[in-house]
This record gives sequence, C-alpha cells and structure tokens, in this order.
Amino acid sequence: MNTNVTRRHFLATAAGTAGIAAIGPMAAAGAEAISEKAAAILKAERDLYVGMLTAPFGNDSLETVANFAKDAGIHGLEVVADPGGKQIDPQTLDQAGADAVKALVADRGLEITSLAWYDDLVEPEKTEERQAHAIKVIDAASMLGVGVVCLAPGWPAPRMNKINTIKKVLPKVFAPLIAHAGEKGVKIAVENYFQTNLQGIDTFECLFETIQDANFGLNYDPSHLYHQQCDHLLPVSMFAKRIFHTHAKDCLVDKAARARMGVYAEGWWRYAIPGFGDINWGEYTSHLRSNGYKGVMSIEHEDSAFGRERGFIFAARYLEQFC
Repeated sequence: MNTNVTRRHFLATAAGTAGIAAIGPMAAAGAEAISEKAAAILKAERDLYVGMLTAPFGNDSLETVANFAKDAGIHGLEVVADPGGKQIDPQTLDQAGADAVKALVADRGLEITSLAWYDDLVEPEKTEERQAHAIKVIDAASMLGVGVVCLAPGWPAPRMNKINTIKKVLPKVFAPLIAHAGEKGVKIAVENYFQTNLQGIDTFECLFETIQDANFGLNYDPSHLYHQQCDHLLPVSMFAKRIFHTHAKDCLVDKAARARMGVYAEGWWRYAIPGFGDINWGEYTSHLRSNGYKGVMSIEHEDSAFGRERGFIFAARYLEQFC
C-alpha cells in the first residue's frame, strides 16, 4: 500500500466545497490597517511568501485551483504532476500547453513554485517506470520555467534499513534524475516525510554525505521532525544551502494522551494547518531568514479539523503576518 498517496490525497475527495463565502466574518476581518507607504515597504522587501500544495484539489483543473488561490491571497502553487493528472500531466505536456499554463497563472498574479510528485522511486520493479516519469516532470518544469521539482526520497528497500538504502540504493536511483535536472537548470527537492528514508537528522546527514550534487536538496517540512521530538529548527542551519522549498504544515501534540498511551501508540499527535498546532512559526521563519532562505512557504493541508478551502484560507491568513 502506498501510504504516501493516501496521506496526500485524503482531502481530494472530501466535501471541501464550502468556498470562501462560507467563511463568514472571519474572511473579512484582518490585521489592523497600515499606511500605503508601510505596505509598499513590506511588498518591496518580501522575502517569504505563501503558497499551497494543490493535492487536495487533485480532481479539479489548474484553472479552478488558480482562481481559488488568487481569491484566498495565496501567491504560489506547488502543482501536483502525477501521471494523468488533471492540473499538469507531464506525460502529455508540450511547449504550447506549457505556454498556456504560464499565461493562466500569470494572468492571476501567481507563480508555480514547483512541480510535485511524491511516489516511491525505490519500490522494486517500479524504479525504471517511475524514473521515466520523474524525467517527464523535470522536462515539464523546464518548459514552464519552474526551477524546482519536488520528489520523495523513497521508502526503505526490502530487507534494508533507511541508512543502508540511502547509501546503497538512492545514488543509483537519483543519479540520472539529478544529471537530467542539471542539464535543464532544475533543482530536485526531496521531502523529509518520516516514513520515507528521511526520518531523523542522522538520515539527512547521511543523504547529503552520499549525494553531494548542488542541485539536489530539500523540500523541508518541519512538522515531520516535530512529532518525533527531533529539533525541527536545526536542519534549517545545518542544511541551509540544501533547502530549495519548504512546506508549511503544523503538528499538534496531545501531551496528556502521549503520557497515558505511550509514544508507540497512535492518536496522540496529528497534522494541523499553521497556527493551529505547536510549531512557533515566527521562530521558524526567523531561522529561515537568518539562514538565507528566500521563497515560498507552501501550505500542505492535511488537517482533518478543517475543510479544504477553509483550511487553506485560515493557514494563508495566519502565515501572511510572517511574510
């Protein structure tokens, strides 16, 4: 079973049709007004901006997603690029189609921050097929003028632990992708989802000691370290030059439940939209800035307490204060 797909697409078929109008007064209420001059300064000096992973809109067109993002005040799109995807299908995209996508996004004042495909490149007997699709994703990014492709770092190989998989399997899996991406001027960013080969900081260290190419790095997600009680801020400085993209997802830990159930039980933590969990986002963004990161904070909505549109809107409104 591909747990990653289930995790990413749980909202794609949910009843997330409330829309912006259903938010009520909260949608209209905002921070205290500031002067036009102050607003211009903030805009001119913007180093971070809010984006979104489009997976919960997997059954909708890119136009639908872009219209929503514009209305919600979200500026960047991390677009899912699965085979046969309804938003961007790398298997069929040509330059004319890419030009149409660029026009659609630019017309709404948006930016595609990355193309994302999070399947398991390590799965036996599937590697070559999935490498071929990853090459198509890289080609699509190049046609679109998108500088980052987000992938998964694979799940552990059969009868191997994560460290050995990183050392013995991942170089062979990623070498042709890294080389092709380099030729196209594209960076590969792998997400540190804890069930994959990137779990603790030791696996980060092993990965970048093993694969040292400058265009291979991270789509860094602090939430996956937080519930493991790892230092979620330390990688920001340790791997500053390797962070090409970052997910904005929070984590809510029920410490009383954990104390009662134990860390090996389930149900004492869950993902949350930013602002509704335990991560200090002012602290996190300060670390990003001080370590030179400039770019998107891409909302990955996996919060079962919020519907699709409502969750993205609340998350974007919260994160905007740090941008």
